[in-house]
Amino acid sequence: MLSMIGLFVALGLLIYLTMKGINIIVAALLCSILLALTGGLNLNTAMTGFYMEGFTGYFANWFLIFLLGAIFGKVMQDTKSAESIASWVSRTMGPQWAVFAVVGACAIMTYGGVSLFVVGFTVYPIAVSLFKLANYPHRFIPAALVFGSISFTMTSPGSPEIQNLIPTEFFGTTPTAGGWVGVVTGVFIAVVGGLWLRFLVRKAVANGEVFELPRSSPFYSRDKSKEEIAATSEEQSLPNAFLAILPLIIVIAVLNILSFYMAPKTAALVALVLGILGVWGFNYKFVQEYWQSLAEGTQNSLVAIANTCAVVGFGSVAAQVSAFDTFINALVNISGPPLLGLAIGVTIICGLTGSASGGLGIALPLLAPIYLAKGIDPGSMHRISALASGGLDSLPHNGYVVTTVRAICGETHKRSYLPILCVSVILPTIALILAIILYSVFYI
Repeated sequence: MLSMIGLFVALGLLIYLTMKGINIIVAALLCSILLALTGGLNLNTAMTGFYMEGFTGYFANWFLIFLLGAIFGKVMQDTKSAESIASWVSRTMGPQWAVFAVVGACAIMTYGGVSLFVVGFTVYPIAVSLFKLANYPHRFIPAALVFGSISFTMTSPGSPEIQNLIPTEFFGTTPTAGGWVGVVTGVFIAVVGGLWLRFLVRKAVANGEVFELPRSSPFYSRDKSKEEIAATSEEQSLPNAFLAILPLIIVIAVLNILSFYMAPKTAALVALVLGILGVWGFNYKFVQEYWQSLAEGTQNSLVAIANTCAVVGFGSVAAQVSAFDTFINALVNISGPPLLGLAIGVTIICGLTGSASGGLGIALPLLAPIYLAKGIDPGSMHRISALASGGLDSLPHNGYVVTTVRAICGETHKRSYLPILCVSVILPTIALILAIILYSVFYI
């Protein structure tokens, strides 16, 4: 009983501390200590053994992907290629389609392998311009950024995002695994989410809400008129939009072609290297500095992977307490479709840790062997795992949600989180249920 109480208290404390802005590494260490003490584990063994094995194991497996992904995003940012894509989408669609333009710009870049945080900081200025010209409430910008960055692009077949690569390690699949059901669910999330978000925005406008830049926004002190914004967007010198998008196409194409001939992780490394070279080659006129981009990209990757490793280390300690075994056994023996237990397990763990990749790193080493032994289609399990990682992970304590709401947009959870909840938590969970039904009918 004490072990079970300690498990939920430690998980609840982790959520609370991260929502309070406590560094995730510090929070994970404190909660791991609490978990070890209440779970009857030797503290030294738990921290220097289980915690560090989880931390270093995840680092060893995925550091190169994080490194090249962060550098790719940095060179896209430094050459203004990311800004060119966002600007092109905004010009093509116009202010009246501001919601779809912001979502589309984020989706193009993240599906092409650009780091989430680079996308958020790059697209936000474009979003401010579009929302101001359309007179849409600023509080919906975080939802548009989050939805376009993570809700369907990281969980759909063929995506080079790590949430779609981790399952390949455990199920022996390729990034395109999951067949037509994966495509259907990805399109379902994209279309329904875009329409839902536009409905929420229009409802707010009908209720009298207008664009108003919050004082905490990075742009508050240099707010511009509509005419100044339009003039600035036209005068700005940016790379050709096609040449900016071409490296993203290269990353996606190379990853999914080479995955049939080599390990998906290796294919992803090759694809990202070619993507980086492509950005520099196609947009060489806009390259200001090579070594600085490499250095800053490396620093960004270390921060990102360390935060994720901290959560995985916490999960490694959790996996050793008796209460966790009880939880896993309950999932495995749950009544209903065979994929249901896998989906619930990944969903809950990703939700509790506030990290899609961290949750997958905790859940799949435990759950994948169990469900593979049941003879379930590996492609189905791959796609269900990816989809399950993209639902409850977007709860308020998620690192990208916190960064987008507070640091990028200068908003508050109270004002802006409800639309995020709708399109990045509720909708992906509905899509996950749909996928379980379709796989159960057509694949199992």
